[in-house]
Amino acid sequence: MLRYSCCISNRSYEAKQPSFYRAQRRVCSGRIITLCSGGGATAVSSPRLRDLVFVVNPQGANGRTAKEWKKLLPYLRTRLGEDCNICESLTSGPSHAIDITREAIRDGADAVIAVGGDGTLHEVVNGFFWEGKPVCNLNSEGSHSAALGLIPLGTGSDFARTFGWKNDPCEAVERIAKGIRSRVDVGVIDQEGRDSHYFINVADVHLSAKAGFYASKYKKFGSLCYVIGALQAFMGHHNRDMRIKVNGGEWEVYPQVTALCVGNAKYFGGGMKITPNASPGNGNLEVVVLQDFKWYDFILKLHKLYNGTHLSVNNVSSRSVQSIEVEEVSESGSIYVQSDGEHLGFLPRKFQVLPGAIDMIS
Repeated sequence: MLRYSCCISNRSYEAKQPSFYRAQRRVCSGRIITLCSGGGATAVSSPRLRDLVFVVNPQGANGRTAKEWKKLLPYLRTRLGEDCNICESLTSGPSHAIDITREAIRDGADAVIAVGGDGTLHEVVNGFFWEGKPVCNLNSEGSHSAALGLIPLGTGSDFARTFGWKNDPCEAVERIAKGIRSRVDVGVIDQEGRDSHYFINVADVHLSAKAGFYASKYKKFGSLCYVIGALQAFMGHHNRDMRIKVNGGEWEVYPQVTALCVGNAKYFGGGMKITPNASPGNGNLEVVVLQDFKWYDFILKLHKLYNGTHLSVNNVSSRSVQSIEVEEVSESGSIYVQSDGEHLGFLPRKFQVLPGAIDMIS
């Protein structure tokens, strides 16, 4: 039974919920019920129905996500309303999707579906974990687990490309209706003294991460934001020597690193097939290192980066790992790190895989 309260309860896991935690709207079998702040818990008593929570970022793609979601709702009600309790939760700021997801899982949701781009998906994935452990359903004996779903409606949908999914919301609804699950791996990023951070697509270091940081400031330009971000990142860029430790082994020095990418899936940056051998279900991460690249190398080899044939290029290496630690030799503290397009700060970092960590509707 899925239960939602819009006010912050006395549970410890909700203590960090932001002050902007807003009312949520529930669509149950074609009806919309607005749960007002302070209104208490509302129960949906239909044990034969699946409880689905749709986490929607209305600001995604410069507001286009909200418009497309509104158009999709009638079809969603028609296709799923007879078999599911549908809860629509609109995010109201950064990290809100994480809080919504954690509460939904604890309250027994059968699935939490990210509606938006890779940024929304990234937050929902992080909501599946709390203090380094998977979030558990408080109402079960552990036999029930929430699944992750995706309706791609944002600026970027790179994770969906790995599965060959079209940017078609109706097709995504059909996947959710069928409810077929498969286990997918999740990457986790650790830094001493900080909480673990999770990613499902690609994490990256240095130039590409810096480009992603700048690209996030130009989302209003759509996919063009990646090009603008890359151009800005090139200004003043210098390749750096890095130390790398794979699977807990010995430290290795990689000179003049331009970018280092850790892929759980294949694509990032608006369709660039950066880690072409990665697969979210093989229990490994693919690490691709670009060394001693100049600005003109990207221009001449850009087509290879997009079609995934760059592994044959000089100064590009690839390896499959379970964990990798990355440090800058000079320890300048200025090497950018991002995951799933979200800026995380700077090196050093440890990346590792959690095999089969989440059930995904596929």
